[in-house]
Amino acid sequence: MITDNSRVTLPGYPLPYGATLDAKGTQFSIFSSNALSVTLVLYDGTETDSQFEEYRLDPLHNKTGDIWHIWIEGVKEGQLYGYRIDGPYFPEKGHRFNRNKLLLDPYARAITGNSVWNIDDARGYDYTHDTDIFSTKDSGPVVPKCIVINHDFDWFDRPLNRPMHEMIIYETHVKGFTFHPSSGSDCGGTYKALTQKIPYLKELGVTAVELLPVHEFDMNENFRVNPETGEKLKNYWGYSTISFFAPCSHYSSSTKNGSQIYEFKEMIRDFHNAGIEIILDVVFNHTAEGDHRGPTLSFRGIDNTVYYILEENKAMYKNFSGCGNTFNCNHPLVRDFILDCLRYWVIEMHVDGFRFDLASILGRAQDGTILSNPPLIERIESDPILRNTKIIAEAWDAAGAYQVGKFPGRWAEWNGKFRDDIRRFWRGDDKSVGAFATRISGSSDLYSHNNRSPLHSINFITSHDGFTLNDLVSYTHKHNRNNGENNNDGDNHNLSYNYGIEGNEVTPFIESIRTKQIKNFIFTLLISQGVPMITAGDEFRRTQKGNNNAYCQDNEISWIDWNLIDNNHAIFEFVKNMITFRKNHPVLRKRHFASSENPQDGNSEFSWHGTRPFLPDWSDNCKIIGCMLNGEAAVSENKKRDSDIYFVCNASLFNYRIELPESPSGRQWRLVTDTADKEHTFFPDGNISVLTDNMYRVKKQSAILFIAD
Repeated sequence: MITDNSRVTLPGYPLPYGATLDAKGTQFSIFSSNALSVTLVLYDGTETDSQFEEYRLDPLHNKTGDIWHIWIEGVKEGQLYGYRIDGPYFPEKGHRFNRNKLLLDPYARAITGNSVWNIDDARGYDYTHDTDIFSTKDSGPVVPKCIVINHDFDWFDRPLNRPMHEMIIYETHVKGFTFHPSSGSDCGGTYKALTQKIPYLKELGVTAVELLPVHEFDMNENFRVNPETGEKLKNYWGYSTISFFAPCSHYSSSTKNGSQIYEFKEMIRDFHNAGIEIILDVVFNHTAEGDHRGPTLSFRGIDNTVYYILEENKAMYKNFSGCGNTFNCNHPLVRDFILDCLRYWVIEMHVDGFRFDLASILGRAQDGTILSNPPLIERIESDPILRNTKIIAEAWDAAGAYQVGKFPGRWAEWNGKFRDDIRRFWRGDDKSVGAFATRISGSSDLYSHNNRSPLHSINFITSHDGFTLNDLVSYTHKHNRNNGENNNDGDNHNLSYNYGIEGNEVTPFIESIRTKQIKNFIFTLLISQGVPMITAGDEFRRTQKGNNNAYCQDNEISWIDWNLIDNNHAIFEFVKNMITFRKNHPVLRKRHFASSENPQDGNSEFSWHGTRPFLPDWSDNCKIIGCMLNGEAAVSENKKRDSDIYFVCNASLFNYRIELPESPSGRQWRLVTDTADKEHTFFPDGNISVLTDNMYRVKKQSAILFIAD
């Protein structure tokens, strides 16, 4: 350690937070209201990090209010650093300061990622006991360091600002998308490899890619093992952020410190040049520091009482996230931190939007209660810098707050009710047809108030969390034993069905039913009002072998096997054709709710039908419904008439001969697709040879689609 520092230092300024590089040095700034002393540590970057400089900040000269700051001459891009912060260690009062723990700067733009984190030495207590004991273990040699970053980059791109009604979202995991050998990438599992799949994504037709968390996390924090293989399990999904400004270094194709910044920016630039937006899944509801037994890595050692919601016994953490702690989102300092972070990813990293994990926590007060007008949620919605970004809420949390339909203003939401009601209908449940109709017409029960629209609904059948689409029709029960939790993890409420045999090895008859049901789900997703989201690999039947909670499976359970696209090419073509059809017909992408429904003259925007025109059956045991969309409804928004569209969804076990209504345009109906067609036939321009006297036979468990223009 160098204690007699030769560098010139100045007091510096309280803002901006983090490490700010200039021509002659770097300014450092960090908040802590309860610290007694703050020491900045600069590391030389050697393998052992044995050489470092320490700068103890003088509270008289290096502190403004609750912000500690210093400028140091000669600190350049790539410099490694961290903080040691001392103060009271009284867990029962909420204070967990420990000068023995090297802390990450919450505003660090990058951290070193090539080391294996030694969580045991980062813990703030002796975890073999139930009571907190001050730990004297020095975590400095074993935890990542922050990196001073130069943000210069030649962007040559522009925000796409694609309107919501044009959105087709594709959810994927950075590593899992390209790590399997079949991906054909020479740098699989990286940001660079993701860009190599842009031609595929353009062919498929999606307009935005939503990435599972890319902020820094410790993928080795999971202590469980696979009971079948004895292999140590991982934190694969990354829902355990510790550095919210820093892109994950493990997803960089280079091992050079800081390279993840530039590779991430190159990825964004390439996607924008291809016309595809990037949405980040962000996890502001908790951090990787866990509960009272967890490691002291950053926030806990900086100011525990500010950053976390604590129990009345302040040694314990409220756990609305299900992950051990809850971020104190509506503390004024933490609100500013979250907004600063979001602005950074928009301004400096050019991302197009955010999906907020367990977003109901963003609306909890400092005591954990649900706020009626949450200031953070309102500030995110109205922030002028974030004005054109997509903001999407997972509108629930792990403590029972379920707020689908209740987020204000321009917030969109993952519509969990859409997922469940569509699954119930196609499974053949009784009392499901009414809810099915409500969901495919835009969920007016959730979004028709306060000037909201169908576009506030992010419609999905599957997501990373749960069964894949293939497994939804292949497994009645979850199969999570390899997660090391005795099959107790993961949701039991899957609304799935295996159609006779559990698993992927089945008879041709069962396979034909599953294929048809997969097409039915895709069909429903892409003809529904709202914004569709597809989960990566569903378009060619990716399987997780019945695991509905593969958060810890960094292996072939989670990696996408691209060989499946050849084995299931007909499904891929069907998905691609349905996406194209949706793009070509604005009447499927309406920006308002229908003004009226079901008058007998057929001139409404929506009308509902049964086996006979204008005679829908809403009874409990009905499992067939038809819907007609009037192409004239597109005129007010698109200046020209669209095709009339008619479709029927038959989830029953019976074939029906149906009579089609007269089209509003008076023109002849033409068949576009029938999911019961074993050849997966899709007629983009329609096929008129299938109709006899305006009648058509709809087979059991199938959907049909007609156009007239």
